[in-house]
Amino acid sequence: MSYLTSIQGLAEAGRGAAIPIRLLPAARFAEYKKSQPAAVGEWLSLHRFKPEPGRSIMVANPQGGLDHVLLGVSEQPDAWALASLPGKIPEGTYRLDMRDVPYWAEDTALLARLAFGWGMACYRFSAFRAQENHLPTLRVANKAALAQAKDLLASAFLARDLINLPASHLGPTELLDHAAQVAGAHGAKATRIQGDALLKKNYPAIHAVGRAAANPPGLIDIRWGDPSHPKVTLVGKGVCFDSGGLDIKSFSNMRLMKKDMGGAAVVLALAQLVMRRQLPVSLRLLIPAVENSISDNAFRPGDVVPTRKGLTVEIGNTDAEGRVILCDALAEADKDVPDLLIDCATLTGAARVALGTDIPAFFTPSDHLAGRIEEASRVEQEPIWRLPLYAAYEEMLESKVADLNNAPDSPYAGAIAAALFLRRFIERTTEWVHVDMMAWNVKPRPGRPVGGEAQVLRTLYRIIEQQAQHSTARPRKRKSP
Repeated sequence: MSYLTSIQGLAEAGRGAAIPIRLLPAARFAEYKKSQPAAVGEWLSLHRFKPEPGRSIMVANPQGGLDHVLLGVSEQPDAWALASLPGKIPEGTYRLDMRDVPYWAEDTALLARLAFGWGMACYRFSAFRAQENHLPTLRVANKAALAQAKDLLASAFLARDLINLPASHLGPTELLDHAAQVAGAHGAKATRIQGDALLKKNYPAIHAVGRAAANPPGLIDIRWGDPSHPKVTLVGKGVCFDSGGLDIKSFSNMRLMKKDMGGAAVVLALAQLVMRRQLPVSLRLLIPAVENSISDNAFRPGDVVPTRKGLTVEIGNTDAEGRVILCDALAEADKDVPDLLIDCATLTGAARVALGTDIPAFFTPSDHLAGRIEEASRVEQEPIWRLPLYAAYEEMLESKVADLNNAPDSPYAGAIAAALFLRRFIERTTEWVHVDMMAWNVKPRPGRPVGGEAQVLRTLYRIIEQQAQHSTARPRKRKSP
């Protein structure tokens, strides 16, 4: 059985009537009212309608049917401008009337974002219960914008669905199955290592974290694209459920731990998007997948775990397991010296304390890459914030019995300490970014229901797209291994 959600609510422009959605900034409201029959003005006054961004009203025709929908928008384009509508207006076919914002209609990228926002508002996770989805359909005349929006939606829905699935239906094996299916659909090569084979292939840290679960730990390594193109490597934390291990979590902290594979879901969605859009990159995807469980062979506080890089890690806390599985995958990724290395993880509560749930934190040693991310974030309207790789905090990782400790005793700077831990497993790659994300909407907003979320998907895709464009625009010198 497939639990993946199909795209709804978007269609190509075609024959037949479609109800206009008129996008109206406040500055054009008076002019609009003058152009309408008196009854429309009375209707607007009765409802005290003002064209504030996101506020809408349905306007009837003389026969009593729906003539058009009026939607308030800001003067500056907003990717989520349409996201409030699908749950408010009747089932039917609609089109955009952009006469009051003609400069919006000329921007294909903006039209794609608007269609994306509409499509995200049509998402319904209905894997385990029947739902009647009487959703409206938006016709998009710009074929390029529609294609781009659908590719984005397919990837965002993949991430949302995987995060929303409970651990009863998405353990390490099932997560790797989904990754293999994405690889197969795009002609990518997938190598899978699972169970005790991780020890034979020298991924001991992944094995140590996941060995207590009945569903065995694993790693999938996916490669796609022309090896002569820029190397882009993605790594995602795939902890399919995190009990905390022997340092067990409280109920309240464990309740949402099905989402602890959110980083893996986001990078898998990102990889799918890169392949669907046929970006000229040499793509590699590494997902370590485990369940952090309790059993007689679970790893323990005080254990010393070997890693692929050769460094040893003292386990200060079994609930800091994400960085332990990531270190093996990052060490492998670094061997290739990619032009761009991105890892995503639901890694620390400390990042949420610092920035809240809506804003992922990111860390990079490259100021140039940081600037690109910040600019992409602004354009895509996806918040993300840089935190420092503060070298003075390296002492927090010290251990008396091993090379590193995975969980410092200090209650401070937890997100920074985790990022510094990961950095110790990257020697050659300079353009590396670590994203510490929530991957979950804790409150509903237009287009963003409570549940799993593909945070910064568009921002990271834009960075990869720029990498491909920049590197193919001029000859590229390969780094020596």
